[in-house]
Amino acid sequence: MPQLLRMPEVAANTTEAVLASWPLRLGATFRAHDTIATVETAKAVVDIEAEQDGVLLATLVAEGTEVVIGDPIALFATVGEEVTDIDAALAALGAHRRDPDNGADAKSDLALDVPEADREPSTPAPELPARTVTGNGRAASPQRIFTSPLARRLAREARLPVDEIAGTGPNSRIVRRDVEAAIAQRTDSIGIGQPSGPAGPSGPAGAARAASVDHPHTRLRRAIAARLVESTRTAPHFYLRGTARVDALTRLRSELNDGAPTRISLTDLIVKAVAHAHLAVPEMNVIWTPDAVRSFAGVDVAVAVATDNGLVTPVLRSVDSLSVRAIARATSDLVDRSRRGALRQHELEGGTITVTNLGMYGTAEFAAIINPPQSAILAVGAVRDEPVALDGQVVSAPVMRVTLSVDHRPVDGVTAARWLQAFLAVLERPVQLLS
Repeated sequence: MPQLLRMPEVAANTTEAVLASWPLRLGATFRAHDTIATVETAKAVVDIEAEQDGVLLATLVAEGTEVVIGDPIALFATVGEEVTDIDAALAALGAHRRDPDNGADAKSDLALDVPEADREPSTPAPELPARTVTGNGRAASPQRIFTSPLARRLAREARLPVDEIAGTGPNSRIVRRDVEAAIAQRTDSIGIGQPSGPAGPSGPAGAARAASVDHPHTRLRRAIAARLVESTRTAPHFYLRGTARVDALTRLRSELNDGAPTRISLTDLIVKAVAHAHLAVPEMNVIWTPDAVRSFAGVDVAVAVATDNGLVTPVLRSVDSLSVRAIARATSDLVDRSRRGALRQHELEGGTITVTNLGMYGTAEFAAIINPPQSAILAVGAVRDEPVALDGQVVSAPVMRVTLSVDHRPVDGVTAARWLQAFLAVLERPVQLLS
């Protein structure tokens, strides 16, 4: 009997994901562990692998559709099994299609499985006219506009008529990226100082209202917000601040980069210094769980990466066993794929500490929020020349300020202080980073 493929929980605590693409054609045979669907979470792209051999009979949702975890997304059969009536097989399993491009009844529309609040009104709305196709100066019959539920909702929230959006999905379907591009284009066209809506009196003087544009929350922005709220609510933060002379560190970086094909950043050296400090104070290489404090033998370090859609924190594995140049190569790869939206979910999981560096923006010092379930985050400021004492005299030297945010549940203050001491010592004597 045919079986349903349901949207899996591709990341902990996720409630929904976007069906990004179908790599297989209908009727295609696949083997166990083949990729049969690609889905997108707020921060990563995840390949869904088949658990057994089979044949793809039908896809139940279109590319770009947001799907609740556990909902059916495809119908498949075992190899050699004959299925003559797909709709009857779906009905027997209590499912139906949401994708009219895949043979669903045209009357069903895409709103079959969309919450009531997201459905279109039964009477035609001004923002949802049928698109008219013209050619050689003569009007053609109205052409139906296909949109994914997520794209339609985003367009409605942004007050964008869908007939003015060019679709890039299958059969010109309008998907999320099309709406986001249209929103960006509209924002650019509004310009600074021009009102986004009709001007009216504001206050006693009747001044024109200030220009404003609403940017609908992306899934990544919502995920970031939820994680930060969770962290500040559940993890009791405390903060330790330290300062290190980094003239030797900057000198080492220059020497390592002299003629080298792989450029090493200060962040790469800092990540390696974090690994040294974790080995020196292993009590920091832990996370809090409901039943125990979990400690780790190897050192995995996350690095905060700013993307156009928000912050992601891919994890570098086994940093304690990597050379500085290997760290630089791995970090460069993760940063590149972060900004292209090509990270895999497992690359965002794990680690006990994150390094976040705003020094390149001239920020002297700041404190960061811990990325749960990690137990610490190290905020790195800019390298600046400051007066320091040397042999009884005041001289100018490059200085870096850092702030360590720590979860007080698994880590005590003394432990964190010992860790910071070890970390700063490595920065001031960076030859240890080469060992």
